[in-house]
Amino acid sequence: MVAAADAQNYAQKLGITHDMVVQELGWDEDTDDDIRSVVEETIGGEMLDEDSDEVMDVVLLWWRDGDGDLVDALMDAIGPLSDEGFVWVLTPKTGQPGHVEPSEIAESAPTAGMTQTSAANLGLWSGSRLVQPKARASKR
Repeated sequence: MVAAADAQNYAQKLGITHDMVVQELGWDEDTDDDIRSVVEETIGGEMLDEDSDEVMDVVLLWWRDGDGDLVDALMDAIGPLSDEGFVWVLTPKTGQPGHVEPSEIAESAPTAGMTQTSAANLGLWSGSRLVQPKARASKR
């Protein structure tokens, strides 16, 4: 069990604040319930699933080795993302079942039109924060 202070720190590390709209993709039996519950407690409601048609502030993408094509998953994740929104790719840490090499995320992000901005240590999971590049000057 994670100490309450560590769990509360997860939302802070992820940049998630009250009233944000958060979508969760890739949930499975192995996802970290401490992370999930503190995110829901912080936003003041439940995370939305892939069937939601709302505009998202944050997408939490649980990703494991063998889950398929990360570029495709990132393309799906950015579809409902707000202009200022971001995606966290959450992967099992080295030595854990389903571990994903950081290079896979680093190579997939630009192909999906995203940039990696930071990383977070989240217990048995690691997080990579991805953003869409700022829009260039508007077209005339």
